[in-house]
Amino acid sequence: MNAIRSPMAERIARSLLPANVYLASAGVRAGERDPFVDAVLAEAGLGTAARAPRTLDDLEDDYFDLIITLAPEAHHAALELTRTMSVDVEYWPMPDPSTASGTREQILSAYREVRDRLSERIRRRFGVTAAS
Repeated sequence: MNAIRSPMAERIARSLLPANVYLASAGVRAGERDPFVDAVLAEAGLGTAARAPRTLDDLEDDYFDLIITLAPEAHHAALELTRTMSVDVEYWPMPDPSTASGTREQILSAYREVRDRLSERIRRRFGVTAAS
């Protein structure tokens, strides 16, 4: 629903990759903005620029070199979307932190774990050193 993992990944990637890299985050269905995402990104010095969740149909461009999916439903949708296109699709399974329960701190911990896993995965995939 483009509310948690994908917006997190987009914001992290924007902070790590060159400005000329086109990045877009979109979901299979429209969702609501998640305040825990804003909180854990703010902790890392990243903002979300008040962007609302988007669907694949909302994207301005439909040409991509690479699509990264973070949830099974999104992966299947991306494979279907690109079956006649020359584009790489990678699946990076990430847990859904919205299923976490407990105290606010325990829930934030689940979101932080996803944020940190995404950051590490982006750094490894695109060869970004820790100093960047």
